[in-house]
Amino acid sequence: MNIVLAGGTGFLGRALASALTSSGHRIVTLTRGGPGVTWHPDGTANGDWAREIDGAHAIVNLAGRNLAGNNLFDGRWTATRKQELRDSRLLSTRSLVAAVRAAQRRPKLFLTVSAVGYYGDPGDRIVDESSPPGDDYLATLCIDWEAEARFVEDLGCRLTIVRSGIVLDRRGGALKRMMLPFRLFAGGPLGSGEQFVSWIHLDDWIALVRWALERGDIDGPVNATAPDPVTNREFSRALGRAMHRPSWLPVPAFALRAVVGEMADVALLDGQRVVPARALAHGFTFRYPLIDQALAAIFSG
Repeated sequence: MNIVLAGGTGFLGRALASALTSSGHRIVTLTRGGPGVTWHPDGTANGDWAREIDGAHAIVNLAGRNLAGNNLFDGRWTATRKQELRDSRLLSTRSLVAAVRAAQRRPKLFLTVSAVGYYGDPGDRIVDESSPPGDDYLATLCIDWEAEARFVEDLGCRLTIVRSGIVLDRRGGALKRMMLPFRLFAGGPLGSGEQFVSWIHLDDWIALVRWALERGDIDGPVNATAPDPVTNREFSRALGRAMHRPSWLPVPAFALRAVVGEMADVALLDGQRVVPARALAHGFTFRYPLIDQALAAIFSG
């Protein structure tokens, strides 16, 4: 397929582009800077980049600024930072939809990546794609983000919404940050440690996105999470085992709040016990369904 990949220069985008290219797909990457086709999404289809949409088979939308920023203090959710996070997601999606609307040969599939933050903090209740959304900042952001993408359905596009959990790989993303305190023998659970972590190995995340792209009958929301979510305490112990380090030093909730503010509660101390009900029902097979399997594979390479 000819696939337009928006946000293809980040941690997930680079890995996905490489895998899709290896599978024989032709990838055009839309980027704000770096290799690829330059775009500056402002909610419109203005610019030469929009020509890439005409005749493409599919669009994959990964565009959006990192929720945690480049470091802990950069990640504080000030009013300005919240607006940047919102604009980077909603305006880029709106631009892609506008380009689809203007295309003579419209793509058949629009795959957009959202997050399990959509579900808010349901405590230890198991949630799947049929569960209602939450009402905190991240849930509201996901709701509005997904709503922007839904306009493509009126344009004849099949819409798939991949709600991703924490994607695990030692080379980037959340796990790369988690590794440092464990290397220093200072790793441990966050807060109470009882909040659930919905995670997925990078290889399974790529495989699931490819699966959704290459099948013709997957639409609507699909949770990209392993079938066995664990508590933060269980995750920390598994990470300690994989890194041959102890997991004994909890990080108090007040300390996290002091460093990163509101993001501590929404992204670190709250959690979701998410299961990939639709992927399992449609026959998707996870290579790493258990957290010990996933982390052992990551740290054995």
